[in-house]
Amino acid sequence: MLLDYDRLGWLKVALLALTALVAAFLLLPVVFIVLLSFGSSRWLAFPPPGWTLKWYQELFADPSWIEAALTSARIATMTAILAVAIGLLASFALVRGQFSGREILRGLLLTPMVLPVVVFAIAIYAFFLRLGLGGTTIGFVVAHTVLALPFAIIPIATALEGFDKSIEDAAIVCGASPLQAKLRITLPSIRIGIFSAAIFSFLASWDEVVVAIFMASPTLQTLPVKIWGSLRSDLTPVIAAASSLLVALTLALMIVTALLRRKLQT
Repeated sequence: MLLDYDRLGWLKVALLALTALVAAFLLLPVVFIVLLSFGSSRWLAFPPPGWTLKWYQELFADPSWIEAALTSARIATMTAILAVAIGLLASFALVRGQFSGREILRGLLLTPMVLPVVVFAIAIYAFFLRLGLGGTTIGFVVAHTVLALPFAIIPIATALEGFDKSIEDAAIVCGASPLQAKLRITLPSIRIGIFSAAIFSFLASWDEVVVAIFMASPTLQTLPVKIWGSLRSDLTPVIAAASSLLVALTLALMIVTALLRRKLQT
């Protein structure tokens, strides 16, 4: 091979050091937020003069924070279900379809990954205002589904490409209908991709803030929007506590995903 990690010599140490520095640069701000959420200072001061759980108590005692978290969970769950359903159908079309323009369709479906989010947010906000969907749960779910769709298509399509279609064909030869073969043979075989698609789609909605700001209303706000609004009005450690819970759920889901993927692969 042109580049063999085991033969890098002293460059291996330099590569590990560079990787550690990049990881620290990315993770330290998150660590600071978590530490600030336990600080005893009324303001976001680091290092904290003391440690307390007061801000988490205030967070859970405030109905507006609880409502925002539940709204985020509800919208993210509906987004994940819809994105996986659409992504599954789209993946079958992209992987097994034999039609002109297939690659163009693939590019269009993956466009939300490269399109600036603020451009998409302004466009869909103006469009939904005409449809009367601004500030509604349906509007939130549709907008977030568009953003989450690439994160559903990629793992499902990858799993489907790695699946041996001859096994499905053998089931059809043995008497199963094409639909039965897909439900009983293909879908269980690509379950890792489907599960990954569900988790990534959920997180794409759960952590999304730009589109959510445009889609929010005084009576419908997700947790990231609530955090953003609180930053502009009252900069307290309660915001750090809410942000820590946001990060904690994201991290927990990623760990569960990794563990389940390992279990399903064995």
